[in-house]
Amino acid sequence: MTDKPIAEMSFEEAMQALEAVVGQLERGDVALEQSINLYERGAALKAHCEARLKAAEEKVELIRAQEGRAV
Repeated sequence: MTDKPIAEMSFEEAMQALEAVVGQLERGDVALEQSINLYERGAALKAHCEARLKAAEEKVELIRAQEGRAV
């Protein structure tokens, strides 16, 4: 797991970190308290990925609208 703040992660970095969290949780070999911390981090990573994806979609829509090809 990286120490980089989630807000500074690219979409790809956040997705990779989220996959690592999910992998750890699926293995089930972590203590309850650590599982809760992982779940919280996973939720924050998911929200970050969704925000990055939404921003990218909005950019594409803006570009298309500027080209006269509204969605």
